[in-house]
Amino acid sequence: MKWIIGFYGIQILLFIAIIIISWLIWDKRFKRKHGREVPKGFIPTNEVNIDPTTKKKLIVYYNPDTGERFYKEED
Repeated sequence: MKWIIGFYGIQILLFIAIIIISWLIWDKRFKRKHGREVPKGFIPTNEVNIDPTTKKKLIVYYNPDTGERFYKEED
């Protein structure tokens, strides 16, 4: 009986750990790539996006050296 409780207890703890870890790393790649200060090496493009959740206007900047994109928040 103890091994059954231990077996399911470990599975529940593992499941909770996976939920916590996934919540901490959820969509960090986009959150790091937008803000108000444009990093050096980025040039503006003609692209403008409107975030459907926050309704903020995002202007897209591009770094030709690395191929990265940056989204600058506008008021």
